[in-house]
Amino acid sequence: MANTRVLDMIDERTLDRECLSQSLVSHGLDMTIVLFNSIDAWMSKYAEASSGVLINVGSRDCTEPRIENDIRMLVSRFPDLPVIILSDNHDLRQVLTALDFGVRGFIPSAVGISVCVKAISLALSGGVFISTESLPELRRLMSAADQQERKRAEIFTCREEDVIAMLKLGKANKIIAYELDLRESTVKVHIRNIMKKLKVRNRTEVIFKLNDLYD
Repeated sequence: MANTRVLDMIDERTLDRECLSQSLVSHGLDMTIVLFNSIDAWMSKYAEASSGVLINVGSRDCTEPRIENDIRMLVSRFPDLPVIILSDNHDLRQVLTALDFGVRGFIPSAVGISVCVKAISLALSGGVFISTESLPELRRLMSAADQQERKRAEIFTCREEDVIAMLKLGKANKIIAYELDLRESTVKVHIRNIMKKLKVRNRTEVIFKLNDLYD
């Protein structure tokens, strides 16, 4: 037993966590699975023998305040303990949000149990798991980003793009000139050209128009 790895599973639904636990073991997950009905219950009994934590959020969103706070707290307090999310939601934004929290894997419930076993093993080995269920949305977002990039390249010169990046940070002309190694008068020329291309009359309108163009 000393060499047996331990996976802690958190799911408030008794039947779901018991069925999933048995299915994972029967499909080759060579670990001892300890079940908890809440993060609070897990916290009160946390043991350093744990190799990782699997949290089944079901149909709830990771961005719900209570869930987000719980996940952030776990990752922050136990940075070396892999946290894995199992969710009915495989929207890419949910996936990326969870990864931003610091989780090691986001497993949609749409995958088979064998994939779930491999995903857990990967995350506990130091990898990061993202399901292929999320790839179509990722490709769509990447395509949209590429189109925006090409559109901007057709409108602005490289130097104007540099000035735009500074404008979006709210930097004054003098600071822009210093950081880009330009004369302040040259910066003003670039800004006038940017305003002309965007068909706006002042810096405030530039920012609003850029937000529409870039986001």
